[in-house]
Amino acid sequence: MRHHELLAKDGNRRIGHVIGAVCTALILGGVVPAGAADRPPSVLVITVDALRTDRLSAYGYSRPTSPAIDRLLARGLRFERARTVEPLTGPAMCSMITGIAPHLHGATRNGLRMQEGLDSLPRILARHGWRTAGFIGTWTLKNNLTLLGTHFDHYGEVLKRKRWFGLINSEASCEDLTDDALEWASGVHREEPEKPLFLWVHYIEPHAPYSFHSQYAERLGIDARKRSDLDSYDTEIAAVDSAIGRLLEGMRGIVPDDDLLVVFTADHGESLGEHSYWGHGRYLYEPSLHIPLGLTWPGRISPGTAESQATLLDLAPTLLELLGIDVPEDLVGLSWAEAARGGAHPGERTLCYQAHKGAVHGGTHDSDKARSGGLLAVGVVRDDRKEILRLRGSKHLIFDLEADARELVSRASADSPPSPELLACLASVSEGLGNLDHLAARKLDDETVEQLRALGYLD
Repeated sequence: MRHHELLAKDGNRRIGHVIGAVCTALILGGVVPAGAADRPPSVLVITVDALRTDRLSAYGYSRPTSPAIDRLLARGLRFERARTVEPLTGPAMCSMITGIAPHLHGATRNGLRMQEGLDSLPRILARHGWRTAGFIGTWTLKNNLTLLGTHFDHYGEVLKRKRWFGLINSEASCEDLTDDALEWASGVHREEPEKPLFLWVHYIEPHAPYSFHSQYAERLGIDARKRSDLDSYDTEIAAVDSAIGRLLEGMRGIVPDDDLLVVFTADHGESLGEHSYWGHGRYLYEPSLHIPLGLTWPGRISPGTAESQATLLDLAPTLLELLGIDVPEDLVGLSWAEAARGGAHPGERTLCYQAHKGAVHGGTHDSDKARSGGLLAVGVVRDDRKEILRLRGSKHLIFDLEADARELVSRASADSPPSPELLACLASVSEGLGNLDHLAARKLDDETVEQLRALGYLD
């Protein structure tokens, strides 16, 4: 760009424009010389499994569970009302990566794959010169269960620990995952320093069963002798927060801070006894639907908060626009790029959510209709009004989230019909699922079935 300015000052404006266009093409092609000022940023997407927004100190929790996450979110745009599109890991992460809803990509339940050949955020970035990798610490996101691995140059399934009571070799500790992700990033940067990176890291903590990390007990004010499941859950957050701090520090040692665009979010939340339910997946109540979300890019994203409703489907169009790449028309999410740059925030929307049975493993009575037969509920939210339709028994619920944040009293009467927006949500989801029923559920191996059962995803 400096050459462009000099030529323009000399009157050779047309030549300058040509050089500028060539430089832009080289940048987007990923072949800019190392150290070039206009090289596209590397992108780091951090997701944490089963993470409740209200247990993070950045969102007002009284215990200091998340100092590293707090510092990260304070440097960028933090979303107050972000939600997952579906409170299950596989469907939610497939939606984040592809930018389309579960009833369109097909992975509506754990154990069901996406459709083959879909485009995605990492595939688009790879075409524009980014080197891409995903590192996952849970079996739920294995490539053979999701096809997520086909969307990356490298897909690290870090499943070397027996976290589940020492019985099942199906997960990674947050330290394992951080080590492997940083090793990949440093290796690629060393071999191809001109290439920007797209790195997604999915941590399993604090998914149940909640392990107790005693080294954080004193800081959190927990008496280890009298600890509860809630206390253990908080120490899990503290443990993953420490690993995230190390991941961020390591990435900033590889990529300059102002060349690193960071996304922090969760696949879904977690119900910790609300509505007599522990876990996630089957209901559309806020504890499992509401998620933390933040975008950080020093010098490019203005620190602040976003009050309008957002979902995981917004991430792909937002990142693409921030990176100067055309957003495909089939992405249904909204771009927050203007808001991230300090401009106007989007207005309120009516958004559609869905809940499904936990998992299917093939060879069962419902395998021919594994998608449409697994739908449990749909819901719509606009402003503080939330409306849910539970398909079994046609249970209709309406909540005022401002007056009744715990969703204890439904305002739906016995004769109040579902709104047109809720019916449109149901029709769209049902049609999409019906179109996907031709994709038979594949039979899983015995070990994976046992893992599903141990997690409570199989009845």
